[in-house]
Amino acid sequence: MAENDKKAPRVINKSGTLKMDDKVAATKQTRDISGRKMDRRNRRDRVRADAGPKEFDEITIAVDRVSRTVAGGRRMRFKALVAMGNHKNKVGVGVAKGNDVTTAVAKAGRKAKKSMITFNMDGETICHETRTKVTGADVLMKPAAPGTGIIAGGTVRSIMGLTGVKNLISKSLGSSNKVNVAYAVIEALRQQTPRKEWTGAKAEKTEAKVETTEAKKPVAKKETAKPVSKATAKPAAKKSTKKEDK
Repeated sequence: MAENDKKAPRVINKSGTLKMDDKVAATKQTRDISGRKMDRRNRRDRVRADAGPKEFDEITIAVDRVSRTVAGGRRMRFKALVAMGNHKNKVGVGVAKGNDVTTAVAKAGRKAKKSMITFNMDGETICHETRTKVTGADVLMKPAAPGTGIIAGGTVRSIMGLTGVKNLISKSLGSSNKVNVAYAVIEALRQQTPRKEWTGAKAEKTEAKVETTEAKKPVAKKETAKPVSKATAKPAAKKSTKKEDK
């Protein structure tokens, strides 16, 4: 056994010490100064379970440094704008502040997940043209033919990249504030209605149904008068006249 241990490859850390294998670490018992066995309930497992695929993808659109004036001076913090989507028909946007960048991004991601919406699509584009205004932002979005791609600015492109929309034409007509533009895009997607629910679609359907039902109805045959022969003709009944008694 000693010869086999010598032949086995040794794993050495950067500091020059020997590194234990997983099998040795699982069987080894740690002891305190007095020699008693230590409790291992609070220790983490060495082998972690592989994380599954993420349901939603997250992207940080912008991180800004903001300040607030207080009695002692200025208080500096960070504001993060985060978008989250599932590359289909669910997307959300969140804005949050924190003392550092990681805290602000984490808080914004949680807000984006809570405020996610489900919108309607027409294949790989939006259902119809929309123009939405949120404070100073004014965003115009139009459906596009297959193969057009996403023709949009930075904020709109970032949000649409998290959805299943592959063809779109958009234009920002107002303020370039990223937060307001992001909220305007979400509002435009929320207003999308499928073609079946458009105004006038039901009336056209009912008219088409009436026309089809009328076409299917059988045409009633007109009755033609048959000639009557003299032999079969019945004599007309004579009217009886009665004289009134005076």
